[in-house]
Amino acid sequence: MTEKTDATQDRSELKAFEPVRVGRWDLPQRFVMAPLTRNRAGEGGVPTELNATYYAQRAGAGLIVSEGTQPSAVGQGYLGTPGLHSPEQVAGWRLVADAVHAEGGRIVAQLMHVGRIAHPDNKGGLETVAPSPIPAPGEIVTATGSQPHAEPRALGTDELPGIVEEFVTAARNAVEAGLDGVEVHAANGYLLHQFLGQSSNTRTDPYGGSPENRARLVVEVTRAVAEAIGADRVGIRISPAHGIQGVLEDDEAETRATYEALVEGIADLGLAYLSVLADPRADLVRDLRKRFGGPVVLNSGFVEVTTLDDVEQVLVEDLADLVAVGRPFLANPDLVERWRTGAALNEPDPATFYGGGAEGYTDYPTVQG
Repeated sequence: MTEKTDATQDRSELKAFEPVRVGRWDLPQRFVMAPLTRNRAGEGGVPTELNATYYAQRAGAGLIVSEGTQPSAVGQGYLGTPGLHSPEQVAGWRLVADAVHAEGGRIVAQLMHVGRIAHPDNKGGLETVAPSPIPAPGEIVTATGSQPHAEPRALGTDELPGIVEEFVTAARNAVEAGLDGVEVHAANGYLLHQFLGQSSNTRTDPYGGSPENRARLVVEVTRAVAEAIGADRVGIRISPAHGIQGVLEDDEAETRATYEALVEGIADLGLAYLSVLADPRADLVRDLRKRFGGPVVLNSGFVEVTTLDDVEQVLVEDLADLVAVGRPFLANPDLVERWRTGAALNEPDPATFYGGGAEGYTDYPTVQG
């Protein structure tokens, strides 16, 4: 059990604890739980009671963005990740949604097609697809050890409406499961981000060759998902110039033009939020926030672990409307209460981040024991 500090540490007057309206949700504070891959889905990518317990423990976040969830079997990259494309998966997510709602929280599914960050051994021998036939650098963990990423097949132009439909179907499945919405994952080097990046997209059709063309698929997916389930329960995540998993965006002018085209292509929808993984003080981030015109969630935790002081600074400087917090939620299911009262934090155990059972997943203590 972790003891509280002196009651004079009460921080409830901080801007971080102000309630805020996002999409159709009234949230109790201005920081939310970021998506965190944990590789603990059941057989067939089906969420289990263990997953439901994990998310319900963290319902105090106000809004939870789930771990990356594949919209199709081909879209799976890692072992033990959940999907939203089968009836069994929908039923599993219903367990999660009901558990989170019973604790007063809200949860959206992050829809993540990994594209070329994949290996057939992790998805029953299925092929790997991408914008262009360029393998991702590095390796991926499989059941038999780390292996190089598979060489992808370039998606045909005529196949791209099918990719859009996969996201739409997964979004509808999320609503059927009782989840509160979805986040379209167009960041971190996965399929939609691969279309955005010059280094990973060498296409010469209407989905490559110019900033507007590289942004086209992301815009089409987002607009279609918003039409299917309502824009006010759809968010989108981007990571401009992050330079991750081989999606390099080194040309500043091209990167700016690509993301301006993306945001301008969706700004009229009235989406719930735009989530940006980037330096909050970057000129491009400020520009995209203005162009989007709605709530912006900032995530800068890819460099250092986000602290309450970091959250407060972003909000006080008006760099974003909310902040996504990742690693502190791993070991602190009651993070909101700990930050509010100044209680000490549990330290996360990196050895239990990925895969396994309850250890390092649902057994972290709360302040109350």
